[in-house]
Amino acid sequence: MEVKGIITAMVTPFDENQRINADATRQLVNTLIHSGVSGLFILGTNGEFHLLTNDEKIAFAKIVIDEVNKRVPVYVGTGGNSTSEVLELSKKMEALGADVLSVITPYFLVPSQNEIIQHYKAIAEAVRIPIVLYNIPKNTGINLEPETVRQLAKIKNIIAIKDSSGKLENIEKYIQITKDEDFSVLSGSDSLILSALKIGAAGAIAATSNLITAIDVSIYENFLKGDMEKAEKAQQDIEVLRAVLKLGTVPSILKKAMEMIGIPVGPARLPVTEVKEETVKKIREMLDYYKV
Repeated sequence: MEVKGIITAMVTPFDENQRINADATRQLVNTLIHSGVSGLFILGTNGEFHLLTNDEKIAFAKIVIDEVNKRVPVYVGTGGNSTSEVLELSKKMEALGADVLSVITPYFLVPSQNEIIQHYKAIAEAVRIPIVLYNIPKNTGINLEPETVRQLAKIKNIIAIKDSSGKLENIEKYIQITKDEDFSVLSGSDSLILSALKIGAAGAIAATSNLITAIDVSIYENFLKGDMEKAEKAQQDIEVLRAVLKLGTVPSILKKAMEMIGIPVGPARLPVTEVKEETVKKIREMLDYYKV
């Protein structure tokens, strides 16, 4: 399958008791699809995968996959530290109907690049569906080196990488080293969507598209049309949201902003706490800028 376009790194809606909110999940899925995203990426960093049990992950994925009903691809995060645990969860998500798996590098421990290769090889051999590598070194303490990605890109069902390093040169190296493979490189840093597209990235997995979906989608669409002026304007517009997102722990600000425009995604899960009142004012100013 071809991985491209703006794929939303979707938040996980909770109710007031911090349980998964199925109705809000369905509402969000439909809102995003109607706004033109190319796919939904669930159980990533903004989806609070690290705070959910495996049973909750499976329950949430089932709601999303059923509601999407093949309208767009669903990318499901199954990464973790234990290879055997990732294998088990990946097989269950494949059985549920996930289109693609997203597998973050192990975190907390710092495996060698060779150990990482063996980890991904084992997962790729255990499932038939495609896999997207997920590189986010500031959170995991590990950077997927270009040579590692070159080797992994040769595995048939490892089809792409989401790079959230925040470094354009990292994206560029991945693009160069995999140019002879059927492999896509995606920006996981919303500030770099257009820059990444210009050097050959296939698209982006963007958290900001939960809220300002049309703006993110327009970067990609205007880039394809060659209207760089509109694409640049849309890229700059993201910065208003990104500046406010820095005022709280991920994904508390994003979820609060979505609540304030009528998408009832609930709070972030503890230990992340509710947004302070003075920050809510900043969020309101940001929403006013976008006229939402």
